Amino acid sequence: MTLHERIRQDFEARILSGELAPGERLPTEQALMAHYGCARMTVNKALSALAVAGLVERRKKAGSFVARPRLHSMVLDIPDLAQQLTASGRRHAFRLTGRRLRPAAVADAGLVAQARRLLQLEGVHQADGLPFALEQRLISAEAVPAALEADFEAQPPGSWLLAHVPWTEAETRILAVGASEAEAAALAVPAGTPCLCVERRTWRLGEGITFVRQLFPGDSYDMVARFGPAPRG
Repeated sequence: MTLHERIRQDFEARILSGELAPGERLPTEQALMAHYGCARMTVNKALSALAVAGLVERRKKAGSFVARPRLHSMVLDIPDLAQQLTASGRRHAFRLTGRRLRPAAVADAGLVAQARRLLQLEGVHQADGLPFALEQRLISAEAVPAALEADFEAQPPGSWLLAHVPWTEAETRILAVGASEAEAAALAVPAGTPCLCVERRTWRLGEGITFVRQLFPGDSYDMVARFGPAPRG
């Protein structure tokens, strides 16, 4: 076994065992060179292999950190972020940053069909105390009048809707975007950071229920679709 493979295996074992926690900083390259008695290139090859495996995140001028686990979601499902994060062993919190009831505009017709009034919500999902996703949501006051009295500080809007409001149809749109300055500040990442943007609309018998836009830093979330071939003939 080469030395860089030994270094990689040493840290892989410590990360997978939980000895090194997500977000924890690894020793500096200089410290690793001194500990293992090797050249910088050897250390760099080991850290690069850990990064390719998704175990380590390397940040320019900041060092190497244990990667936070990527959350997975099925594309054809409507996920409950709070439930998913909790199931992955992470602590979820939702901070509501904006809430207002307003008349629906012409442009809103393509987002929440038939709504005359919209409850507009903004918030930040957190995982282990750190920003995980930005959320902007519109809820039809006509389709879901109970939302006007709901306590979204106690329960995130998405979790509340899944628990209280049945739906018959949903549409998901996925795109890659760079975080604006305001979005980057809320997510605690540099402006322009590649992000996964998920937009979702739901209906109940043709009546719009909600439109939501969620923005995730690209290294924190992915979406999975599993399907088979369409029947022939």
